Amino acid sequence: MPGIWETHMTFSQRSRSLFKTIAVVLALALPTALAISSADARVGGGMSSGSRGSRTYSAPPSTTTAPGSTSQFNRTYTQPGAGMNSAATAPARGGLFGRGGGFLGGLAAGFLGAGLLGMLFGGGLFGGLGGLSSILGLIIQIVLVVFVVRLAMSWWQRRHAPQAAYANADAGSGQGPQTNYRSGLGGGLGGFGFGANNAPLEIKPDDYEAFERLLSEIQTAWSNEDVAKLHTLATPEMVSYFEQDLAQNRARNVVNKTSNVKLLQGDLAEAWREGETDYATVALRFALTDKTVDRNTGAIVAGSEQPGEATEVWTFARRPNSGWELSAIQQTN
Repeated sequence: MPGIWETHMTFSQRSRSLFKTIAVVLALALPTALAISSADARVGGGMSSGSRGSRTYSAPPSTTTAPGSTSQFNRTYTQPGAGMNSAATAPARGGLFGRGGGFLGGLAAGFLGAGLLGMLFGGGLFGGLGGLSSILGLIIQIVLVVFVVRLAMSWWQRRHAPQAAYANADAGSGQGPQTNYRSGLGGGLGGFGFGANNAPLEIKPDDYEAFERLLSEIQTAWSNEDVAKLHTLATPEMVSYFEQDLAQNRARNVVNKTSNVKLLQGDLAEAWREGETDYATVALRFALTDKTVDRNTGAIVAGSEQPGEATEVWTFARRPNSGWELSAIQQTN
């Protein structure tokens, strides 16, 4: 019956075309999604960078401003079990899933790329998507990738347990998570609220003023690409990351402009002392205009003129006879 065979062949061709179309869409959507995630180009590049002394590998307590968790550091000089004063001299590479790549990032990308190319060219893990067995093969491939990723994540978490950060911690590094300051929008000093200070290190109103001032001045210096000014506002480690990000912007012939920075809400997560260095970790929710423009024409290539909001956890460090400096920026989950 030619009519039946012709109908079957037509349906098979349509199915194959549909799967190839889906593969093309996924192949195009993947780099687009990655570009969107990297378009957040304000100071720090949307990554978690820096050091929190002996607590670098210990998550700061949650606060009203940042009630969720914080991401692990993508870039840090501090090795597990070492304080900031004994930080390594070479920049750390990206984490397991770091935005710079990482082992599992490359592994997942390789599997995904291989699968998409297989669909595009009629191959795939089990000979393409022409039949039910091939579809089941693709599902099995996905399950295997997820299984491998979960095993690797479990191994990584066990290897880098937070307790390791305290192995060689300074005896005066504090006594664990502290009672937080609570703040409401527009309450307290600027966006910071005040309460009973039970932290081992007392954070006073003028300290909060310094934190709010640094938030604005660092964004301005970053926008102006003023590295000399950044050296007066942040630790050498943080400035090294800023210089890397600015160099990448120059290579792409763009400049990131942030303006109208305003603190909306802030909480103290914890404050402690290690040796002669004071640390304060605060959650910040702030408004700003964040855009990336072409260096020659001024045309907007990412972001917009519309103000937006961001919530990050910043850690400040203060050494004897000096003011507070930015020591770390962490993204919230």
